[in-house]
Amino acid sequence: MRLITFLLCCVLPLASIAQRDTAIHLSEVQVTGFTADKKLMNQSSAVSYIGRQAFDRYAATSLVSAVNSMPGVRMEERSPGSYRINVRGSTLRSPFGVRNVKVYYNGIPYTDPGGNTYLNQLSFDNIASVEVIKGPGGSLYGAGDGGVLLLRSPLWTDSMHTASVGFTGGSYGLRQFTAALNWGEDGHRNTLRYSDLQSDGYRDHSALHRQVLNYEGVLKQTGKQQLAFFTHYANLFYETPGALTLKEYHANPRAARPAAGGNPSAVDAKAAIHQQTFFAGLTNTYYINNHWDNVTAIYGAFTNFSNPAIRNVEDRLEPHFGGRSVMRYHNGNGYTQYSIAGGVEAQQGFFGDRVYKTKSGVSDSIQTDDEINNFTANVFLQGDVNFAHGWSITAGASLNYGHLFITRRTPVPVFSFKSSYNGVFAPRVAIAKQLLADKLVIYGNVSRGFSPPATQEILPSTSVINTNLQPEEGVDYELGTRGRLLRGKLYYDVNAFIFNLSQSISQRRDSSGADYYVNAGGTRQHGLEAYLSYDIFDRPMSSFAYAGVWGSFTGSDFTYRGYKVVGSDFTGRQLPGVPKESWSAGVDMRLRAGVQLHVTYTSNSKVPMNDANSEYAKAYHLLGLRLQYTVAAGRHLQFAINAGADNLLDETYSLGNDINAAGARYYNAAPGRNYYAGLVVKGMK
Repeated sequence: MRLITFLLCCVLPLASIAQRDTAIHLSEVQVTGFTADKKLMNQSSAVSYIGRQAFDRYAATSLVSAVNSMPGVRMEERSPGSYRINVRGSTLRSPFGVRNVKVYYNGIPYTDPGGNTYLNQLSFDNIASVEVIKGPGGSLYGAGDGGVLLLRSPLWTDSMHTASVGFTGGSYGLRQFTAALNWGEDGHRNTLRYSDLQSDGYRDHSALHRQVLNYEGVLKQTGKQQLAFFTHYANLFYETPGALTLKEYHANPRAARPAAGGNPSAVDAKAAIHQQTFFAGLTNTYYINNHWDNVTAIYGAFTNFSNPAIRNVEDRLEPHFGGRSVMRYHNGNGYTQYSIAGGVEAQQGFFGDRVYKTKSGVSDSIQTDDEINNFTANVFLQGDVNFAHGWSITAGASLNYGHLFITRRTPVPVFSFKSSYNGVFAPRVAIAKQLLADKLVIYGNVSRGFSPPATQEILPSTSVINTNLQPEEGVDYELGTRGRLLRGKLYYDVNAFIFNLSQSISQRRDSSGADYYVNAGGTRQHGLEAYLSYDIFDRPMSSFAYAGVWGSFTGSDFTYRGYKVVGSDFTGRQLPGVPKESWSAGVDMRLRAGVQLHVTYTSNSKVPMNDANSEYAKAYHLLGLRLQYTVAAGRHLQFAINAGADNLLDETYSLGNDINAAGARYYNAAPGRNYYAGLVVKGMK
C-alpha cells in the first residue's frame, strides 16, 4: 500500500494530461447482471464492469491487464494466446482454456456445451465492454459456479460512416494490424472488422499469429423488432513453450521446457496449438406491447483444433449449436415496479477427438478415437420487485439438465461411457436497500452453485476416461454496498462473500505434463473485493480537463476442507494458484488538447503452486505507462498516436502457473520490461 501511495504522489505533480475514465460513470452504467437494464449502482449482486475507456489504460493488443484491474477477477496467460479466466479461484480446474465460467457474446452463448470457451479467438477490438458476475450464476445462466462473463461488441458504440486502420509494434516482435468499416443508419448498422496479431514471444518457442475477421449488423429495425446478426472467423496459431522448474526458471526464464525424463523438449515436440473457429449467431428482440418483450438468440459454431504436445498429438473437431430465449413482463404503479423473466437455454455438440502417437510433432499411429455427444439445457424463472422507499427483492431459480456420451472406437473393443444430470435446482434470493437519496445501496444475496465436470475434464489429455469424477456444488453468501459520495467525486463498490464447495474439482498433472482431475473434498472460500475511484478535478472546458485516481483490492482466504490423498491431509491448506492479496491502482489524466496519460500499478502476493503448499511463486509488482495523442486533420480525418511500456520494474514473474505439476514444473515466465507504439487513422463521412 505504501508503494501505491508513493507512486501516486510522484506522478500527480508531474502530470499535465488527462483522460476521463469509465470508472467515474460506473454508477450510471446500464448492465445486465441478474436484472437486465438496471444501473450497476442498483444491482443486488457482485458485478464488475469495464469498458473501452478503461481498456485505454493498456496496450490495444490484449485484454489481460484491463481484466486484471477488476476485483475478484484474474485473467491468466501461460504463454501468448493461452488464456485462463480465474473468478474467485475458478482456475483450480483449468490448466488451460476458460472453464467453469459461462461466457456470452452479445447475449449469445459463447461457451460450448462441453463447458469450454475459446476466448483466445476474439481480438481486442471485438470487445467494447466486459461485465463479470462473480459467484454462482446458475439461477439465470445455468450450470457453473465460477461466474459469468457478458461480452459486448462495439456495434452500438462505434460511429457510423467511418473507416479506420491501425498498426501497433513493440518488443519481442509484437506487430498488429487492424481495420474496421462502419456503415448504415441507426436502424441498419453494419460493422466489418479484421485483425492480424503476431509476436515472436518473450520465451523461446512462444510465437503467436492470430487472424480474426468478423461482421455484425442490424438486419431489421422497426418500432417493435430488432434483428441482429453476428459472424466470426478466427485462425489462431501459437507455440507452447511448456513450464519450467524453479531452478530452470531462475537460470533462464526465457527458455522453453527442455527434454527430461524420457520426454522430448517443447521445441523438438513442436508443441503448439493450431485452431480455427467459425461462429455465427442471430438475435431477435421483439417488443410485444408496453409490458411484454422477448429476446431469442440462436447460434452455430465449428472449431478445428490440433495440439502437437510432448506426449502425443490431439486433433479435435467440435461442431455445436444452441440458443437462448427470454420472455419478460414488467409493470407497476407509482409505488411498486415489478418484472418477471423466464426462459430456456439449450446447446448440443457432436465432437470428435483423436489422439495420435507423436513423431517429432507429427501424427503417427492412432492411440484413441472418441465420439462425444454432449447436451446441456436449463429452464429458468426470476422475479424482481422494486418497492417504495428504496427496497427491492429478486428471487430466481433454474432447473438444469445435461448428458455426455463418449464412445471410444479405438482401441478395440469399443467402449461407451455415459454421464448425466437431471433437474438440478439452482436458486438465488437477493435483497437491496437504497439510502441517502439513492446515492448508496446495500445488498445481500444467497445462491446455490452447481458445476458438472467439463468434457475435457472427463476426457483429459491423459486420454483416460475419468468415470468417477462428480459435479461440484456449494452455497454462496454475499453482502455488499455501492455508493457515489462527496458530491459524486467518490465512487466505491465493496462486497464480502462466503462460498463453501463440496466435491470441488481440482486439476493435477502426471510426469509427462498431462492433466487429469480429482474431486478434492471441499473448499472454504472467504473473500473481500473492493473498487474505489475519485475525481481529483473534472473541468472539461479548461486546458487541464481531468485527473482521477482508482484502485481495486482482492482478498482471498481460500482453503481445502476434508481433502485427503494417499495418506496426505490437505485440510486447511491454501488453494493453489490463488494469491491471498491482489492490488491494482492507477492515475488517469487528460488535456483538452487531446492528450491522455495513464499510469497503472498491479501487485500480487505470493501464490502456492501445489495442494501441499510446499512451494510458492514469489510476490510481484508491475508498473505500466500509456500516453496517447488524438488530433483531427480537418473534418474528415483523425489520427490517434499512442506509446507505452509494461513491467517497467522488469520483474521476473508468471502470469499463469501450472499448478500441481509433476516434477515441480510450475513456472511460465511473462515478458520482462517491454515497449509498444501505435497509430490509428480514422476517416469520417
